[in-house]
Amino acid sequence: MKPKMPLLYLAPLFGLVLFVPSPLLAGGKSPQESDATGLSVSVPATEKELLQAVQDVASDGIIQGSAEYNKDEYISGADAVDGTPVFPKWTGAGQVFYKVREHALDPRNFQEGGDSGTLAVRYVVQPGDDKNTMLKIEAIFVDDFHRRPHLSNGSVEGAEFAAIQEHLSAMRLQKQHVAEDEQRHQQELAAKELDRKQKQQQLELSVTQAEGESLDQHVRNLQREAERLVKAPGGKLRSAPFRSASSLKALPPGTEVVILISTPYWYGVETEDGEHGWLHRSELELLP
Repeated sequence: MKPKMPLLYLAPLFGLVLFVPSPLLAGGKSPQESDATGLSVSVPATEKELLQAVQDVASDGIIQGSAEYNKDEYISGADAVDGTPVFPKWTGAGQVFYKVREHALDPRNFQEGGDSGTLAVRYVVQPGDDKNTMLKIEAIFVDDFHRRPHLSNGSVEGAEFAAIQEHLSAMRLQKQHVAEDEQRHQQELAAKELDRKQKQQQLELSVTQAEGESLDQHVRNLQREAERLVKAPGGKLRSAPFRSASSLKALPPGTEVVILISTPYWYGVETEDGEHGWLHRSELELLP
C-alpha cells in the first residue's frame, strides 16, 4: 500500500509555490513511470529572464538541498545534460533543462535512499502571462543496485528554486546598474552640449543685426529662433532626452520655453521660472 503524503503550500516572494511529493513507487516500477510532481511556481519574470536564470543554475555543477554521506552541504560534480532515463521524456509545453550527478552516495532528503546511484533534477519553463512565467522543478534519486526511484522530500526543489531566485535578483540588479550608468552618461553629454550651446548663443547675440534690419526686428527674430510654446495638451519636462527619463514638471499648453540645446528629437530648454530640462520636439511649436 502506498503511503499518503501531505500537500505543502508555500508563498515566497516569487509567487505561489506548490510542492506535492507523490507516493513512492511500488517495487518493479521503472524510473520512467515516476509520477513525481515536484515544485510548481508562477515566477514574476519574463520567459527570457527565467530561461537565462534556469540555464545558469542547471549548469552550475551543484545540486542544492542535499548532501552525500559525510560530505559537503551540497552535492558537487553535477552535469547539465539534454536528457536522462531517470525521467520520462518531456512531451508537454515549455523548455526543459536537466542536471545530473552520477554515482551519488546516499544523498540526503530522498526517501529510503541509502545507496549509490543517479541523482537528477529537471526544470521545466513554461509560458505564462505578460508578467509571469511558470516553472516546474523535480528531483529524483535512482539507486544503482535495485534501479528503484526515491523521491525528494522537497528540499532539493526548494533549494534549487532559491538559487534561481538569486540569479534573477542579480540579473535585475545588473540591468538596473546599466540603466543608471546610461542615464548618467546621457546627462553628462546633455550638460556638455548645454554649455556649448550657451556659449554659442552668447556669441551669436553679440553679432550686429543684419544690414537694413531694425534692432527690434533683430531681437524678435532671435527670440523666434530661440523660444517655443508648449503645444496642447501640454508637455512633460524630463530629466534627460529619452521617454523613460523621470518627469520633472508638467507644463501646460502655451508655456514659453527658451531652447538651449537642439537634437534631432529633443530640445534642452529653460522655463520662465529658470528650470532646466528636456522636451520632445513634438510637444513644442513656434511662437505666433
